Order: sequence, then structure tokens, then C-alpha cells
Amino acid sequence: MTLIRRATQAALAAATALALAGCVTVFPKTKPSQLYRFGDAPPPAEASAAGLSVGVARAPTSFARAVSGDRILTLTGAEAAYIGQARWVSPASVLFDEAVARAFDANPGAARLVARGGVAQAPYRLALDVRDFQVVYDSGRTPTVVVRVRAVLTRVEDRTVAGDELFAAEVKARRNRVGDIVEAFDAANGQTIGKIVAWTNARVAPPAG
Repeated sequence: MTLIRRATQAALAAATALALAGCVTVFPKTKPSQLYRFGDAPPPAEASAAGLSVGVARAPTSFARAVSGDRILTLTGAEAAYIGQARWVSPASVLFDEAVARAFDANPGAARLVARGGVAQAPYRLALDVRDFQVVYDSGRTPTVVVRVRAVLTRVEDRTVAGDELFAAEVKARRNRVGDIVEAFDAANGQTIGKIVAWTNARVAPPAG
């Protein structure tokens, strides 16, 4: 009885292993998503003149929920969809904040983003609200990347608004391919952030003379 039972158990184990091995080959392998990024580091900037730096604290960036993650949103009329098998290497909100920080660091203007430890001493506070960050298809033509950001600059001392403006950029991709769309994102994002940095510098710069 013992030999028969052992033989039966061995046969069942072999059959189970064979069945599991068969299951592994039933489902096709999922093609991995290609990862992309935007906001590469700008070239080194000239140093600001001594004594002219003005601290600017950053409020947490507000990002439209549909585009804050690592997926790339497309709009065709009233239809919305994400590009398949293509993702940002990090959430778009993270890449955007990193690009903003690099842009301020590289710019020779007076405005300087302060670290968390120096927020209390910063005379200004900058809040950014990213409202659009997507690919727009118009009648099937070459897609256009749209980036739209509202910037609000506040004086910390009296909480008055030093500036409130909407910045936007639209860049058409060269072709309807993911690589070209990512290049358009990089350009549109760079243009928008560049405008924000210049605008901030103009409002915090100490009066001449």
C-alpha cells in the first residue's frame, strides 16, 4: 500500500508540475513600456550680482490629476486616452518641479528658490498650478503639445499678490511618433518655465539705484 501511495503521489506531483509549466506558456509576455523624460538640465548660468538675490519659497505645485502621473494624455475632440506602452520615467509633476528648480538655478536673475529650511526668511512665495499638460490631436493632423500654467507670486510679509498670470506654450510635434511628441513636450515645457522665471525675476528684483 505504501509503494502504491508513493507512486500515486509522485504521479500527481509530476502532472501538477506539467500543468503549471503549460500555464506559463499560455499567456503572452507583456511588452514593457518605453520610458521618457523632459526638462533636461539647462546650461550653466552666470552668477547673480552680489547682494541682489531675493529668496522665493515654492508652494507645492498643483497639477491636474489626469496628467500628474507617469502616463501621457492625448485629447482628440471630446475623447481622452493615454499613449500605450509609453510613460514618463517619473510622475510628470515630479519632472516638472525638477525642471523649475533647474531653470531658477541656471538663470542669472535675482530670484532664487530657497530650501525648506530657509522658507521663513523668503520675502516671496511662488505657487504654480499646471492646468494643461497634454497632446492635442486636431482632425487627425500632426499632434500639438499644450502646456498651460498659472503662476501666483505673493509677498509673504503682508500676503499681497505681487503677480498673477497665466503662461502657455503650444508646440507641434514633427511627426505623430512618441519620440517627436516627447521633444515637443520638452520644448513647450521649457518655453513655459522660461517665461515664469523671467516674470518672477521682474517682480522681485530690487529697485535700481
